[in-house]
Amino acid sequence: MRRTGIAGAALLAGAVTGLAAAPAQAQEYRYWSFWHGKGGSWAYATEGPATLRPADGEVAGFRFTVSADSAAAGKPRAAAGFDAICHGTPAKDGRKRIGVVVDFGTAADAPGGERPPKPRTECAQVPEDASAGEALAAVARPLRYDSSALLCAIAGYPASGCADQVKGQKGAKEPAPSSGTAADGRAADGGGDGGPSAGLIGGGAAVVVLGAAAVWQARRRRG
Repeated sequence: MRRTGIAGAALLAGAVTGLAAAPAQAQEYRYWSFWHGKGGSWAYATEGPATLRPADGEVAGFRFTVSADSAAAGKPRAAAGFDAICHGTPAKDGRKRIGVVVDFGTAADAPGGERPPKPRTECAQVPEDASAGEALAAVARPLRYDSSALLCAIAGYPASGCADQVKGQKGAKEPAPSSGTAADGRAADGGGDGGPSAGLIGGGAAVVVLGAAAVWQARRRRG
């Protein structure tokens, strides 16, 4: 047991040290990335949707993407604008309002034979202690999880697969929508698809490594 723990610690330390020089051929995965919106901007969530509990007035974002780690993950292309999403939902005692943005990604990132639905925004009114996952379930069913509780599908998309490896394919990026607010309340952020900076070191690097390790561990359990 102790030997395994030491080996795991060494592996993590080595991964963090080498992150800045990650090989160009790093394996990519097709999965739902999870983002926390506050003050109008997106940040890659450091917790999963089952444990992150946004406060009233915050936004949870989900983007179907292809990447090797969170540094290259595509972020939601709609702005993290709570007011635009929840302006028509009055506050209620004992409940909180969470803006939910679901971006189904680009056609290039879609599994074979599937087309991504249009992005959507919803205002979830949920109990005050609800998690981001519970807010998502309130407005975007059906959800699909694997046996390791990894989020596989939102609103039934994709129809199959879960954090699958992508072979011989690069996810394409689309230009961000034009600035302004669409008729359904979705506003463009104008920030592109970049996700968190790939140059983050230290604690940010550890989050990236742990996120990749979580996907690997989930796939290992399923295998």
